[in-house]
Amino acid sequence: MGSTIRWGNDILDLAIRTSEEAPAFLAGISVSPDRAGAAPIDRVQPLVEVLVLGDGHSLSNTRFSHTGVGSRLRYLSHETGEEGGRSMLRVVQADSQTGLQVASVFRIWAGVPAIQTWTEVVNTGSSAVTLQMVSSLASGAFLGDGEGMADVSLLRGRSEWCGEGRWAWTPLYGPDGLPEINTTLHDHDARGTLTTVSKTTWSSGEYLPTGFLVNTRTGRSWAWQVEHNGAWRWEVDGRREGENAVALIVAGPNDMDHQWDTALAPGDEFVSVPVSLAVSDDGYEGALAALTAQRRAIRRRSEPDAGLPVIFNDYMNTLMGDPTTQKLLPLIDAAAASGAEYFCVDAGWYDDNGHWWPSVGEWKPSTSRFPDGGLERVLDHIRSRGMKPGLWLEPEVVGVLSPMADRLPDEAFLQRYGQRVVEHDRYHLDFRHPAVVEHLDAVVAHLVDDLGVRYFKLDYNVTPGPGTDLDVLSAGEGLLAHNRAHLAWLDGMVERHPHVVFENCASGAMRMDYAMMSRLDLQSTSDQQDFRLYATIAAAAPVSLLPEQAGNWAYPQPGMSDEEIAFTMVNGLVGRLYLSGHLDGMDEHEAALVAEGVDAYKALRSQLTTAEPFWPLGLPNWYDDVIALGFRSGGGSYLAVWYRGDRPEGIALDLPPFGGARLDIETIYPRSLPSWGSEWDAATARLTLTPVGSGPTARIFRLATAERPASA
Repeated sequence: MGSTIRWGNDILDLAIRTSEEAPAFLAGISVSPDRAGAAPIDRVQPLVEVLVLGDGHSLSNTRFSHTGVGSRLRYLSHETGEEGGRSMLRVVQADSQTGLQVASVFRIWAGVPAIQTWTEVVNTGSSAVTLQMVSSLASGAFLGDGEGMADVSLLRGRSEWCGEGRWAWTPLYGPDGLPEINTTLHDHDARGTLTTVSKTTWSSGEYLPTGFLVNTRTGRSWAWQVEHNGAWRWEVDGRREGENAVALIVAGPNDMDHQWDTALAPGDEFVSVPVSLAVSDDGYEGALAALTAQRRAIRRRSEPDAGLPVIFNDYMNTLMGDPTTQKLLPLIDAAAASGAEYFCVDAGWYDDNGHWWPSVGEWKPSTSRFPDGGLERVLDHIRSRGMKPGLWLEPEVVGVLSPMADRLPDEAFLQRYGQRVVEHDRYHLDFRHPAVVEHLDAVVAHLVDDLGVRYFKLDYNVTPGPGTDLDVLSAGEGLLAHNRAHLAWLDGMVERHPHVVFENCASGAMRMDYAMMSRLDLQSTSDQQDFRLYATIAAAAPVSLLPEQAGNWAYPQPGMSDEEIAFTMVNGLVGRLYLSGHLDGMDEHEAALVAEGVDAYKALRSQLTTAEPFWPLGLPNWYDDVIALGFRSGGGSYLAVWYRGDRPEGIALDLPPFGGARLDIETIYPRSLPSWGSEWDAATARLTLTPVGSGPTARIFRLATAERPASA
């Protein structure tokens, strides 16, 4: 006889089916006002999958389903509780053959249609067990009765340096999907899967750790994110038990993809990486709205960043790692005049020899770059202009030319086969070693307490490959331990310095995940220096990040046309305005257009903290001439539109929520330039905008209904 565990909050209902004859499984997860819900559907995907050396799969394949341990787990117990305003569910199962006891842990916040989940494995047997993969989330509960795989599409995003956030749909039964192979005839499941993998420490360097499943017929949708600052894998596959057979398995590092294995001696425990899953019945935008709420629930709140201050950074398309007193002082004056509230001195402030890349690690201010009064004079000048000073820091590496390369012991660096890992003239620190933490704690404390730094851009530009094999079974195990030690260091740092704003950067957005973003204030969304290409990145950023954390660069330059300045400013205005550019070389008209953009951001920024994104033209393609991103918030709706083509014509945008009403369309920025043409058809809910000329050109509008019929 089986039983069903029902759990959730006021929005989300989760059902887990247990029995003595089979593993527990997630039978249903839905957004419904009726907590009783429909009867859960029988599934075949176990709640947990575990690969162990010497056992493997019950059906040979390269995917993470049909694991021997997963198929043998049997329910032992469950418990619920409250923890800091969050509800918890813990379901415990055991495998009698290996002696592994496995707990699936779920956490939920009130009012949020999403769960956070992970797996805890304890060896209760008498012999050591080598783990090769542990799932954090495994479910076959996406489709319901009468729903088929032919209606399902997967949305996932590719990413690379300067090309972040390129989203694409894959129909499950399309040419790049899962073929129908007549599993009934073969009498077992298929072995293929749609697999997405991220390697080493750039968690978003190839693919983004967020994915979506959408039933295009019913609108039912899932969105998930892997909340880990290292390697991960998720996969979608099909099953033979009928048309309602789609399974999702999400895990951190594993043996097959990441050289990760760990040995559990009797009594030892392993905890998998956390994953969040959001649920909606309103398509991918509904699932993203739920995931946006989840991101706001799990993130740390920072008092100095609460007002979303304007940050100026001297790097992008400006000093590019070559700061000096002579270059900085006029730039600081111009940034202050534009309305910036923080000024960050980027890379090179520590370099005396013109080799800023391989000399990182000691973090002492250069004397040659700042000969008169030192770096302190520059920081004092920032403060005298009403801004707070910031510095670039890349704490996880030591350059091969840095004095710290010899001062720290070899054990303080990631190693393979007894030799330090070197990438692009940098050694990679191992945060498991106390000397690393001691050194960096002292660096940050000195910069904050003695120099008065109130902002850090934490960059990360190299990766160490599979990891380190020092004192561990596998390189992947060493890397996971380092990843977690790095997060522990961040936790301690932000707690000790609550008055400091911390930016997450990794060659732009190569480590854009919610292990990092639950702790840090904002994320640099790219290193892309072409403002025209940046529009695609800025418009796609809210899929991966909260709008209030998406640090989009705007780098207006002297000599740009008015429309080019407006275009790059709009890039910044649709998230956290991250300002750069040679403002000190601008004429009065150019500077005024930049200041107008900063003022527009200050008027908009309070809306970002409640904003939900939408895309009237769908998610942007890298090569689109027209890009559109909207936000709905408690203070109204806003729409940004970029045009990159050379033949301006009407841009048709469908806005169903405004149908049947008169729509007021107000230009928010730039007000000082000619207005685009606009025509609203209330019957079809279609807004047509006409740019004033060929691209690049962009505008931000406020949308408001002037009247709506009482029956609407």
